[in-house]
Amino acid sequence: MASKTQQPSTLPESSSTERLDSWKEIAAYLKRDERTVRRWEQEGMPVHRHMHKKQASVYAHKAEIDAWWKTGRQRLESPEPAPASKRPRLWVWATLSAAGVLALLAFTTTDLRERLSKKFAAANIHSLAVLPLKNLSGDPAQDYLADGMTEELIGRLAAIRNLRVISRTSVMRFKDTQLLVPEIAKTLGVDAVVEGSVMRAGNQIRVHAQLIRAATDEHFWSESYDRDLRDVLALQSDVAQAIARKVEVTVSGEEHQRLAAVRPVAPEVYENYLKGKYALAQSTIRASVDQSIAYFNEAIRQDPTFAPSYMGLANAYSARATVFMGGVAKQERPRAIAAAQKALELDPDLVEAHVLLGNLAQQQWRWAEAEAAYRRALELSPNNAEAHAAFAGWLVSQGRTEEAVTTCRRARELDPLAVSGSDLAWMLFYSRRYDDAVHELHTVLAGRPDDAFALWILGFALVANHHPEEAVPVLEKGVSASDRSPALIGLLIHAYAQAGRRPDALRLLEELKRRKQTGYVPAASFVKAYLGLGDYDRAFFWLEEAYKEQSNILQFLKVHPIFDPVRVDPRFQNLVHRVGLD
Repeated sequence: MASKTQQPSTLPESSSTERLDSWKEIAAYLKRDERTVRRWEQEGMPVHRHMHKKQASVYAHKAEIDAWWKTGRQRLESPEPAPASKRPRLWVWATLSAAGVLALLAFTTTDLRERLSKKFAAANIHSLAVLPLKNLSGDPAQDYLADGMTEELIGRLAAIRNLRVISRTSVMRFKDTQLLVPEIAKTLGVDAVVEGSVMRAGNQIRVHAQLIRAATDEHFWSESYDRDLRDVLALQSDVAQAIARKVEVTVSGEEHQRLAAVRPVAPEVYENYLKGKYALAQSTIRASVDQSIAYFNEAIRQDPTFAPSYMGLANAYSARATVFMGGVAKQERPRAIAAAQKALELDPDLVEAHVLLGNLAQQQWRWAEAEAAYRRALELSPNNAEAHAAFAGWLVSQGRTEEAVTTCRRARELDPLAVSGSDLAWMLFYSRRYDDAVHELHTVLAGRPDDAFALWILGFALVANHHPEEAVPVLEKGVSASDRSPALIGLLIHAYAQAGRRPDALRLLEELKRRKQTGYVPAASFVKAYLGLGDYDRAFFWLEEAYKEQSNILQFLKVHPIFDPVRVDPRFQNLVHRVGLD
């Protein structure tokens, strides 16, 4: 296919041997004839063109050809069309028997219409996955650019209501995979897959993308785009719009405007932004989050008008505010809110900002404000898995547990390899469907055995289901995997006490107290510990401290099984009222 840009490429070449400058050279490199490699271009082989007046010359990069060749998914050796001399002559068709003709006529108009309808319905594309774009820059340090481009493309396509687009978390599991497209598509439950690559040289960037029909492995669209890094957002817009046109999905006027929305961004700003996102996505460890904040702040210093940088900063501060991370919520949340509000001021349609502000409003018990934010996010991006998952959390806090499970399952459809585990398990846990929650978590841990968050929820589910002795080794592993998170230590104390290991519980409680003398320990950790020990007066003391902190655990007063022993206590009922959940 022709390059989207029709002027000569400005990408520098390392040597003349790295580029193939004609069909003849391409054919020789692949050890095939020219006719075959010309046909392979229609199968997605990355070929580019220079335009010279009325003629065009082709060229290809060996790195792109090699990456395409190694996928093993092209129907490369399909038979060539038969030469005219070997095609059936017209007179052969005339020998069809009258009976055959009558048989053909037996197909009624209705039958034919139904067959055609089924054929075209089968060809329609209602869902797709954008697989991680390959980094062909020859420098693994450039992975952040390919990953960032993948996520931004997913975000644009997810705004189309009539197209189900798989979220980033799930597709990133297939980075550098050897699985074939039909296998991936079956796992994700999609009709089509987008594959592609990113190649960077200086401030120039080339993106190659192709659409593949999942059922047949057919490559039915392929395009290359050359841009200056400053115009990378325009590049993302062009690719997203091209895909939407090719899959023939209905796009509303408002959705089209969002797809086409672009602005220039300085290369150094975009790089710092992507590096921040890359760091934030790599780990749940505090140091990684802190590193992302440094990148986002540098991007903001370089360009205070680029909304995504503020959004990244808001996400990082929000991550530090969680009890799991051990941050001081009252310090981190105002920073997260300010950054998210600034992002929305610069870009009112930034879906991530609406979701995060909904989360932060919920954490401060501003329930109506949180609901409005979630609903606006879903209006802007109906296929946003994060928005569905967050709204499920709001529903469960209101005691609407079955609605929460249904909404979370919708999130799972959009992010099947992530939401299928920990997030859905939370909803099932609050719905008191403990066996279902445990099943989901075992699925997660089979693939990620050291996932501290999943181990934490599994510990909750086992304790609530009266199996504290099984919860103990799970939580001990979680404490180790999380760098001794206070959230996990508090629940392990609870499990020790419930399993009859009170000395172990008291020993671990002393560790929390020592840490409290020298630094911050979330009040919720002591709440869980004292509830497990049966010391309810001290538990209520720490519940009041949790109220002052606006602790996350208080969002779930209405449904959290850990509060069952004190649910009838007037002090608890008063707390529920003050949080606005009565």
